[in-house]
Amino acid sequence: MHSRQICLASRPAAQLEPQNFEVRESPLPTLENGEVLVRNTWLSIDPSIRLRLDDVVPSGYLPRFELGEPLVGLALGVVVDSRSDDFVPGDTVSHMLGYRDYAVVSATAGGLGGAGTLTTVEPGTWPLQWFLGPLGSSGLTAYVGLFEILGIEPTDTVWISAAAGAVGSIATQLARRHGCTVVASAGTRQKVDYLVDALGASRAFDHHDGDVGALLADAAPDGIDAYFDNVGGGHFSAALDHLRPHGRIAMCGAVSTYGTTAPMPSNLFQITAKSLRINGFRAGAYNHLYDSMRSIVGPGLRDGTMLYEESVYDGLGSAPLALIEMLNGRTRGKTLCRL
Repeated sequence: MHSRQICLASRPAAQLEPQNFEVRESPLPTLENGEVLVRNTWLSIDPSIRLRLDDVVPSGYLPRFELGEPLVGLALGVVVDSRSDDFVPGDTVSHMLGYRDYAVVSATAGGLGGAGTLTTVEPGTWPLQWFLGPLGSSGLTAYVGLFEILGIEPTDTVWISAAAGAVGSIATQLARRHGCTVVASAGTRQKVDYLVDALGASRAFDHHDGDVGALLADAAPDGIDAYFDNVGGGHFSAALDHLRPHGRIAMCGAVSTYGTTAPMPSNLFQITAKSLRINGFRAGAYNHLYDSMRSIVGPGLRDGTMLYEESVYDGLGSAPLALIEMLNGRTRGKTLCRL
């Protein structure tokens, strides 16, 4: 039996290009004890994979992809064969070996911090792919960042960057439901309108419209109490200038710096001057909070008080395009590839 895989063909010079990837077909290995064969049905397209395409990756993160190596990422699929007592054919599962048609997955091994361990999914009446989005890692990231890391209060003014994306759109709505004044930013006027008109942000701006710091000052003239950072770079610097004393930052991602050698902000002393608290986090370290997150997000989606959008690409061969489009800000909501 063979499987197609998306492999790294060349390292990107700056922005990703289609020629950085290729589809290869290779035979599947024989299952060993403790392994499961999965036919993938949905692939999660996430920005963090960009970090692993360069020669050098951040210390403490997953290793770089070697040339010719298949990419990996969160995926959903159906068990075809099993050499594990915990999984049987027909089970729907999530795991980390996406970017391929079929995957031979260890029943116990996981990714960074245990994230992506093979897990049974019982979608019930929910669309299956939502367990890669609002009821999966995207929803968990938003929930953890707001409530565990920032500890938001209804009196807070919270800025959320990349707010029309998979994580940001859920974070925007959760913060609004909690009573916060939500300032949201995105990369197009259409997304800005969506954030205010559909997701309920108090104010929103397109970061392409001028200096981010000036745009933030106009949207939040009295400053902000908390910042949910999906972007890094100039957005992070602007947050340091506009946070009130004892403000907080949840560092979820820094997509604007992926694939670059962007220097550190020059205003880092604001952290000391204002007694700011900055916490980076990985949602995979908070898997025990899935039920808590789903108890809020699930009913919100069901009764229509929360919205969720997907940008879906069809077929394994479309996965590189989906990744490129997402990193260039041309998708909205959760970006997925349907096999």
